[in-house]
Amino acid sequence: MRYSNTKTARFLSRPNRFVAMVAIDGKAEAVHVKNTGRCKELLIPGSTVVLTNPGGSARKTSYDLIAVYRDGQLINIDSQAPNKAAAEYIYTLYPDAELIKPEYSHGDSRLDFYIEHGGGKPVLMEVKGVTLLEGATALFPDAPTERGVKHLKHLAAWARAGYEACLLFIVQMKLAKLLMPNDVTHPAFGQALREAAAAGGVRVCAVDCKVTEDSMTPDAPVPVVLNRK
Repeated sequence: MRYSNTKTARFLSRPNRFVAMVAIDGKAEAVHVKNTGRCKELLIPGSTVVLTNPGGSARKTSYDLIAVYRDGQLINIDSQAPNKAAAEYIYTLYPDAELIKPEYSHGDSRLDFYIEHGGGKPVLMEVKGVTLLEGATALFPDAPTERGVKHLKHLAAWARAGYEACLLFIVQMKLAKLLMPNDVTHPAFGQALREAAAAGGVRVCAVDCKVTEDSMTPDAPVPVVLNRK
């Protein structure tokens, strides 16, 4: 996936989860943050951030904040980017995919993708974007997510009914050597993930991304470790 009209700025503050103040060419300006998560370890005053100007006369701000530099590495924090990257990566996971439907409603949940492959075999897929990196370990979630737990239980029930289910983590950066559930932040998500992978038979996988100031591209698989030793 690619962005247009990008430029860098200096992060100043985040008055609320939707808005950040940045310095553009030395002038303070409000921009929209395309991630309602905490991102406290990334959005640090003085950090270099990447903005995009998508245009549109109805907007309250001219720019969206989509990425941030940390320790020389660019991390994409656009919460809409993982699904776009996943759409590109589906054919790596399911080379024989015949049908792909995004934003698929099933029961009382809306899943990110419905896929048919191998002569019509159905797959439900949920996608989670990962922006938290501790050392070489990517962690999800960075804040409690009851919605994420609900999705895992839905995927597990689908798998127990005899169908294929997949949870795909899109790691929005490079350098991650493995991915683990963030049991410290939300132990219920970690437990639901382990139960889905074991009893429910949900396929759990992760891929990192090459990130530039105007693109994010799925790259290499990242091992998923469900339990700490």
